[in-house]
Amino acid sequence: MNPAPNVILVGPMGAGKTCIGRRLAERFGLEFVDADQAIVDEVGSSIPAIFENVGEAGFRAHEKRVLARLLERGGQLVSTGGGAVLDADNRQRIRQRGFVVWLRVGVASQLQRLQRDKTRPLLQREDREQVLEAMATLRDPLYHEVADLVVDTDPYSPAEATAHLVVRLAAQWQNPELRA
Repeated sequence: MNPAPNVILVGPMGAGKTCIGRRLAERFGLEFVDADQAIVDEVGSSIPAIFENVGEAGFRAHEKRVLARLLERGGQLVSTGGGAVLDADNRQRIRQRGFVVWLRVGVASQLQRLQRDKTRPLLQREDREQVLEAMATLRDPLYHEVADLVVDTDPYSPAEATAHLVVRLAAQWQNPELRA
């Protein structure tokens, strides 16, 4: 058992962090928090607008600040943005404040799941496959570094992935707030 005050989902865009995260949070009685939505709420702009106004570096600064604030609390399932692991301080904080689940997905599945998505600034290009491959090459070792549990979401529907994760989390994660 790995006691941690939060469950934190990491992984690339299209892995199912938000959809699966909502279901898992409900199942475990945790507050669901989407870190990207928390950034939007705090800044008062959409993620594409943030990227347009302050670039990726400015977005990452907002992300770091918001993630630090979110992880001060416990009892949450936090769905991080795909690039949150790029910052070493974020990785350390994620490891310290959560049981970390890497939702892994292949590029082919990402392309299929995100084919109609127009909201992700890093994918608004013609060479989506190459962009996703480059992100995976850079980020996968970082996801691996922080992960307590790795689950491939390629073969699963969100409901199937959730059912699979419920069993694995029940066996491997202990919520210290529920110990009596």
